[in-house]
Amino acid sequence: MSDERFYPPVNFASLEAAHSSFDGSRVVVLPVPYDSTVTARAGTRDGPRAIIEASADMELYDVGLGIEPWKHGIHTMPELAPHTGSPEAMCARIEEVVGELLDAGKFVVTLGGEHTVAAGAVRAHAKRAPGLCVLAFDAHSDLRDEYLDSRFNHACTLRRALDVAPVTQVGLRSASVEDAAFIREEGLSFYSPRELRAAGVDDVVSKLDDDVYITIDLDNFDPSEMSAVGTPEPGGLHWDEVSDLLIAVAKRKRIVGFDVTELSPSLGPASCAQLAAKLTYRLIGLALGPAE
Repeated sequence: MSDERFYPPVNFASLEAAHSSFDGSRVVVLPVPYDSTVTARAGTRDGPRAIIEASADMELYDVGLGIEPWKHGIHTMPELAPHTGSPEAMCARIEEVVGELLDAGKFVVTLGGEHTVAAGAVRAHAKRAPGLCVLAFDAHSDLRDEYLDSRFNHACTLRRALDVAPVTQVGLRSASVEDAAFIREEGLSFYSPRELRAAGVDDVVSKLDDDVYITIDLDNFDPSEMSAVGTPEPGGLHWDEVSDLLIAVAKRKRIVGFDVTELSPSLGPASCAQLAAKLTYRLIGLALGPAE
């Protein structure tokens, strides 16, 4: 039984079956409630569900883009179960599932969980998109080759991405001395919020190849807008700055997939989940454009 007396389905954007079936959807949302390597304040395992629940309150017309991304069809997968063997095994599981979805012709949106989930998603995309580059939004450098006995710790996420694709990062304002030296020695493209404002979005876009995977650690935002993260850092980016950069990327490059990670809903107000849901929806619209 399903009629107007009941709440809509629990899926991203609360879409009816006609616009959320797997076969009929261009977009697949993969929730990954994984946070086994968190070292600060925990809670990111609750992030994917909070984003999906918050998306029920969005208006499905994106005023900023002037389009309705839901018309592409958005299917929400069941939550991916954790692999308790090791973080590397979990990343392999994510890579496998994302790869299967890509091979089925889907545009894949991965919702974390901790930022480690991006390592598996990036690898799946890199195998299928030669020349892929990664645009990372993150307050932290995440370039350790190993941390706490694992090469797949959350502090290693962008190093693992760098293994398979060039990385450009914006939002950086925290790094170990070793990571800072690695950035200098390798000549990596990393922008602090201040450097992004001085250089402008076109400078960032010029560093990117044609096919772009976007990974978003929500702590790239300033804590005044996004406090529900385990490791907040002062002096972050704001909604319009992030949105303007994403719009510039979409105009000149092809966004092939993305993830949104590190929401810990219990650590901040409900508006944080709403921001994450709106960001996810806008990125779908930017990547795919208006539906025919």
